[in-house]
Amino acid sequence: MSKKTFNNILFLIGIAAIIVMCLTFDVSFIELWHHICHAGYWLFPIIGVWGVIYFINALSWQAIIKSNTSEGEHVSLLRIYRLTITGYALNNVTPVGGLGGEPYRIVELTRHMTKDHASSSVILYAMMHIYSHFWYWFTSVFLYIALWLCGDTLLMNKVVVGCLLTICAFCLLGFYFFSKGYKNGMVVKVLQLIGKIPGLKNWSHRFIAKHQETLDKIDSQIAALHKQDKKAFYTSLLLEYFGRVMQGFEIMFIMLLFGEDCGGGPLGLTVLFLHCVLIQALTSLLANLIGFLPMQLGVQEGGYVASIAALGLRPEIGIFTSIIARVRQLVWDFIGVTMIRINNN
Repeated sequence: MSKKTFNNILFLIGIAAIIVMCLTFDVSFIELWHHICHAGYWLFPIIGVWGVIYFINALSWQAIIKSNTSEGEHVSLLRIYRLTITGYALNNVTPVGGLGGEPYRIVELTRHMTKDHASSSVILYAMMHIYSHFWYWFTSVFLYIALWLCGDTLLMNKVVVGCLLTICAFCLLGFYFFSKGYKNGMVVKVLQLIGKIPGLKNWSHRFIAKHQETLDKIDSQIAALHKQDKKAFYTSLLLEYFGRVMQGFEIMFIMLLFGEDCGGGPLGLTVLFLHCVLIQALTSLLANLIGFLPMQLGVQEGGYVASIAALGLRPEIGIFTSIIARVRQLVWDFIGVTMIRINNN
């Protein structure tokens, strides 16, 4: 299959998925339009902040690509930015997130570097993206505790303590898994784990046997990033983490729309933003735990409603936030899928 045919198939799948998502909104088009009108001009910064977030993601990926290229290989930041947006769009609109975006990114990068370098760069960035999530969730636990100790209205009881401890344990397990992966590579091990799934054992063994040399090279390049280029590793990690924190602005803009400003002023807005970071952390945790659903249908909405209600805010804010966040996601998914045609020309 040619690259152009592959891209055309992904483009058609993406457009079809977006149309289906538009037609299966949990609210009627009249209600949806009412919510969009309610958002008004705030919709522009809500959508626009993700342009900044995706740029930060692109910078994080660029740090990995630069450390993983040889002489004569070069990918411009603009192309990385476009591939970042398109990759996330395909991940959002395809089942089992990642099955659409990552192969597309590899195919596009092979225009500028070897297949081994393209594959390892994409896998390394995907690992970093997930790894930063664990740090985001882990530090959010201590942010919650810090706000509570400062006299915030956040709850602290046995149930909350149990949830916080569970999140910490989950994150520590994630840190252990990724530390092993970064030291020794993880592609072969993941394929071996896939082989334990009923019906996939023979496929896994055949794939590993056929591509053993290439897979070993990719694993060695994954291990080399952490061992030999720690600057690129931690630069990428910090940028990805900062991108996670920046997502709090989306929720903050919605809170301001409803007049929620924690008393206003620099201090009030700071506290509001920290609350929004906690909301986004809990929502992303729930959404990623059930990431096999296209666009995490229902999970993202429930996460916003539950996390906002947990902070003692009005339930209607949670419902509104989930709807506007879905609109924003549809806009960026459409932009990303459309870029497949741009990259194809």
